[in-house]
Amino acid sequence: MNQVQHNAIVNFIWSIADDVLRDVYTRGKYRDIILPFTVLRRLDAILEPTKDKVLEMHQKLNEMKIDNQSAQLSKTSGYVFYNTSNYTFKRLLNEPGNIRQNLETYLDGFSSNVQDIISKFKLRNQLETLEEGNITFPLIEKFCSSTINLSPMPVTDKDGKVVMEGLTNLGMGYVFEELIRKFNEENNEEAGEHFTPREIIRLMTHLIFEPLKGKIKDGTYLIYDPACGSGGMLTEAEHFAKKLNPKATFHLYGQEVNPETYAICKADMLIKDEDPEKIAFGSTLSKDGFPNLQFDFMISNPPYGKTWKVDKDAILDKKDIIDPRFTVGVPRVNDGQLLFVMNIVSKLKTNSELGSRAATIHNGSALFTGDAGQGETEIRKYLFENDLLEAVIALPNDLFYNTGIPTYIFILNNKKEEKRKGKLQLINVTSEQFYSKMRKPLGKKRVEFSKDHIRKITDLFLNFENNEHSIILDNEDFGYSQITVHRPQRDEDGHIIKDSRGNPKSDTSLKDKENIPLKDDIDVFFAKEVTPFVPDLPAQKPISGEFCVYVLKCADGSFYKGQTNDFPRRMKEHENGEISWTAKNLPVEIIHWEIFQTRKDAVEREDYLKTGRGRDWLKKQYEDKKLKSFERQAGAWYKKSETKIGYEINFAKYFYQHKAPRSLEEISADIFKIEEETEHLLKEIVEA
Repeated sequence: MNQVQHNAIVNFIWSIADDVLRDVYTRGKYRDIILPFTVLRRLDAILEPTKDKVLEMHQKLNEMKIDNQSAQLSKTSGYVFYNTSNYTFKRLLNEPGNIRQNLETYLDGFSSNVQDIISKFKLRNQLETLEEGNITFPLIEKFCSSTINLSPMPVTDKDGKVVMEGLTNLGMGYVFEELIRKFNEENNEEAGEHFTPREIIRLMTHLIFEPLKGKIKDGTYLIYDPACGSGGMLTEAEHFAKKLNPKATFHLYGQEVNPETYAICKADMLIKDEDPEKIAFGSTLSKDGFPNLQFDFMISNPPYGKTWKVDKDAILDKKDIIDPRFTVGVPRVNDGQLLFVMNIVSKLKTNSELGSRAATIHNGSALFTGDAGQGETEIRKYLFENDLLEAVIALPNDLFYNTGIPTYIFILNNKKEEKRKGKLQLINVTSEQFYSKMRKPLGKKRVEFSKDHIRKITDLFLNFENNEHSIILDNEDFGYSQITVHRPQRDEDGHIIKDSRGNPKSDTSLKDKENIPLKDDIDVFFAKEVTPFVPDLPAQKPISGEFCVYVLKCADGSFYKGQTNDFPRRMKEHENGEISWTAKNLPVEIIHWEIFQTRKDAVEREDYLKTGRGRDWLKKQYEDKKLKSFERQAGAWYKKSETKIGYEINFAKYFYQHKAPRSLEEISADIFKIEEETEHLLKEIVEA
């Protein structure tokens, strides 16, 4: 789209609010007028060339006493909507004294599909306020200005030279979205709830469609967005798909819960000659607008971190899941993003050659929230065990208008190519080579993708190779077995308390959960990790509320003293029997180990050890304590019947790169430099 034209239109419409509405409406209410009138003027400009023909046809059909006139009037207008009143925006200006009544007549003249849009905007509720403020005429006059063109047809001079380009449907979508963003920014609202930056949508369309280049035939395909906002994702998806095969037919389906953005989306579909009934109003979670349909392509940015409490009664009957889309499990009520994933899964085509491909945006919560057996984990488990997740792409921060938190694109596919079967590709594009910083932030959006960035990211996905930005792993690598570790109850003398059958009683205060990689043998892992693996030392981490004191002698002769509640996890036993401490990565000799109930006791003991009587004393203390420590931790067991399988995707685990802190010399040099500058500055002030 012509950026100059786009900016001129947005700025002009934005100026109408200040020029006309200022003394009648508060700034927070400007959008209630500007957005619906922008939609109406766009529809009006489209219908203007065929207006007289529609009126003639309407009169003829009335004379023939034909009641159902929709099909014929739509054919005459050239669109799936029409207006049978005698007015256009420009003709309304011919009778300033009757403009309120004529405007109502004009609104009543629209076809039923436009009436739904007017109703969702609640525009008729505003007519009295406009009349009382005496601003109806100047408002319409502004929208009829010859300095902007909201029609798809270009404006030409008497010689046929183009004075102003026509505004395409895609361009009109940009205008709507920019107006919404500006209004929301003025009102400190969440612009990103209504639309997604276009370059992110373009990346998603590349990831969905490019793997099928040459495979999309001259048939009919359905594209769906369950949280379609103002329709930008659907428009971009169709635009890109048409490039791959201009002969193919694509039908757009969407559902939106916000009345205002639903109205804009439906207007956009009307203008593009799409069936407006394919845009459903209402919550996708509580009432599926297309329960009997499956789709070839799906693209969405559902709300994340947003409660689904209002949908709860339609999904759950007490604790029973009654919606078949979500029988796998439901997440916590404060975040419904994974419900949108399962809605998409329910609409994957199983009886087509290509299957279905989907791209959907989520925050980090969708990757790892929930223990094994809980709703979030059960959903991820279903995706992995049914091999539906093809790739997850980590995006840069500050890419969206309303949030700076880490976000991710999920790519779903139920007909993976052979090399991708049973695998998940992780792609990390958070480094600066994959984005550029904006000169001026838009809301919280400070970075953006260029065409080159989108190409580079898409190639990472298509090449399907292991490198510093792309890692390919088996689905099983993301799974784990969660076991509950039981420890016996003990009396005051440390003896195990047994039940009537002679089995140790489990001390509920000492229960602990361990996550074991799915590929590992649980019994072997339990023997090596949960029971002691360091000679004469309990490897089990202290339970919640316990703290440890340890003294290590490193191979370089230095002593490492410290207090922690995660000590054994940071140790590693090598094949030669040496023990290494991961913080230093050096072989160590265990000098002393103690467990304390409180941090205060541990700190006091640590302070005492630091001023102790040397290594021999520490060794003796260790010998006295080790047996008691063993008894305290020994006798652990788990029940296989309690084992649960979970899945999580931990990006940091695979892409984390340690950055060494600055050296003391560098820091000292900077401090001395600042001190020197301060000294000179102070001297100048004193001497002045």
